[in-house]
Amino acid sequence: MPLVKIYIHLVWSTKNRIPYLDSKELRFKVWNHIRENSIKKGIFIDFINGYDDHCHCLISLGVDQTIQKLVQLIKGESSYWINKNGLTKEKFEWQDEYFAVSVSESIVNKVRDYIKKQEEHHGTKTFQDEYEEFVDKYGFEQHKDFG
Repeated sequence: MPLVKIYIHLVWSTKNRIPYLDSKELRFKVWNHIRENSIKKGIFIDFINGYDDHCHCLISLGVDQTIQKLVQLIKGESSYWINKNGLTKEKFEWQDEYFAVSVSESIVNKVRDYIKKQEEHHGTKTFQDEYEEFVDKYGFEQHKDFG
């Protein structure tokens, strides 16, 4: 049996960055649901958190998993669940695009800490500011649908 340990930091936003997840209680409920549903699907979420218009996830890829498939499963099921349970006033949608970057095991704790502090972080910084920092830090070109 192969042993694979590949950490990925995923970030995705709500459709048009609408702040659907507008309370701590709602976010807590959504993050817990994503975590619980991911366990059922064999997706290992190491850490999850976010703010009113986006989500951060630190995942560990399984031997036969792709980033695209995991994101599709997480986002698709969670938006269906949010709408089915009427958790937002309007129809909830995640944006199609997402950001994914590999994480060295040596900085996993730093990434966990960063994700953990999203509420505090976004008291002073917008999602757009955060995205531009990622682009600069990791050398990505801005994507018209994401950034």
